[in-house]
Amino acid sequence: MVKIRSHKDLMVWQESMTLVTKIYEITSTFPNSELYGIVNQIRRSAVSIPSNIAEGAARNHKKENIQFLYISLGSLAELETQLIISLNLKYIENTILDQLTNNVKYIRSMLSGLIKSLKNFE
Repeated sequence: MVKIRSHKDLMVWQESMTLVTKIYEITSTFPNSELYGIVNQIRRSAVSIPSNIAEGAARNHKKENIQFLYISLGSLAELETQLIISLNLKYIENTILDQLTNNVKYIRSMLSGLIKSLKNFE
């Protein structure tokens, strides 16, 4: 069993950091007129995912950690919605949306598993 020393050891944090990088790369191709619109929203949602995982892991109480993991789940749902909006606005193609949706599903599954694990550890 791997010892978790910090949030950086969590696979879900690592995967969500990779997602943030992909999001920044993809949104860099969006129209400049969207820099303070959908681009800003998408990036903020994406950054919120690993940030809340990290903040929760730094808390002293398991309930607080779980709460921050739920916030990450909310940010993930927000990001998924914004990506669908981007598809509807023709800023991304279906193939990009499919790829990112797979990343979102994987991270969602890992977050849900971590929450369940923490709840069962009580």
